[in-house]
Amino acid sequence: MNISGELTDNTIIIKKSNDVGRLYNKSHFGKPLHGNLLQLDLLEGVFLLDEKKMTLYSKKKEVGFQDLIMRASQQIPEFETKYLIFKDLRNRGHAIKLCEEEPPTFYQFKQKKEDASSCFICAFSERDILDIESTTRLVQRFSKKESALWFALVDEEGDLTYYDITAVNLKGDISEQHYMKGPGLLLKNRVIIFDTPLAEQLLSKEFFGKPFGHGLQLSFVEALYLAERGVLEIQTATGAKLSAAKSLSIMKKFQPDIDYRLSVFTDLKQRGLLVKTGFKFGAHFRAYTKQPDRIHAEYLIHVVEKGFTSIWAEISRAVRLAHSVNKEFVFARVDGKRIDYIKLGRLRP
Repeated sequence: MNISGELTDNTIIIKKSNDVGRLYNKSHFGKPLHGNLLQLDLLEGVFLLDEKKMTLYSKKKEVGFQDLIMRASQQIPEFETKYLIFKDLRNRGHAIKLCEEEPPTFYQFKQKKEDASSCFICAFSERDILDIESTTRLVQRFSKKESALWFALVDEEGDLTYYDITAVNLKGDISEQHYMKGPGLLLKNRVIIFDTPLAEQLLSKEFFGKPFGHGLQLSFVEALYLAERGVLEIQTATGAKLSAAKSLSIMKKFQPDIDYRLSVFTDLKQRGLLVKTGFKFGAHFRAYTKQPDRIHAEYLIHVVEKGFTSIWAEISRAVRLAHSVNKEFVFARVDGKRIDYIKLGRLRP
């Protein structure tokens, strides 16, 4: 037998005790009211009509599925996006409800303990924008609550993609080594070390650079990092010696975001990771927690400034590529001296 509901203003009231028990006690729909009544929101009502589990009336006249959708679309912002996510997760067995204040959009509570939320879900359309500031605030907020944070994306055909969003404390076991000091020749896009013993040590101990004849070619961030550590003395082709600050100024003309990349590179090295370019994977860096001859890089790190935004198509492409090569995609958000690492991972709810 179908459940019977009464549409009152913009809520639905369930009056029969058996119906209340089926919806609330068994399936966690609605909000209990005095008098053993149950109040459903319009999203829940549309779902139950869609699933043909409820018959809805307003002043003794039956309300159809289309009529309720028209009403819900006027009352619930971004109704169709929220509904497609709600329907998908409910059909997957997740007991979710709308949050009273957004963001996030939904919460999922632990079974038999409705006041303990196990997961919060933010709903997005593919035409929405990812904002790194709001994402960082959400990650910090729910990390303190020890609750999971999911982003649910609906594309223009109604297909869904889910991401698990977490703060990640990156750690490796590669300690920084000590080296003899040597010169490096600054060319347009790289720095070359011709000191063979130094080149061999940098490559073998911390996988710096790449062989260049009998020497070693370094990326800009590698060269600047070693210069700041007092290992490398950067010189021009005329033999002029450059300070780390002067080198940074010159390199910034060719790589405008070099200072942000350098701050992340330095932080990752101090965390014990081995860091190489991630260009071929569409990211700034790839990072290893152990020597490359033992494992593949576990992370793709993309450096962004405070205030960064992106369309979701770019995010989807980056995360899918990372997963296709068995790596985790991580944003490194730089705000002055603070760096937040936020991991986006595909998930199947």
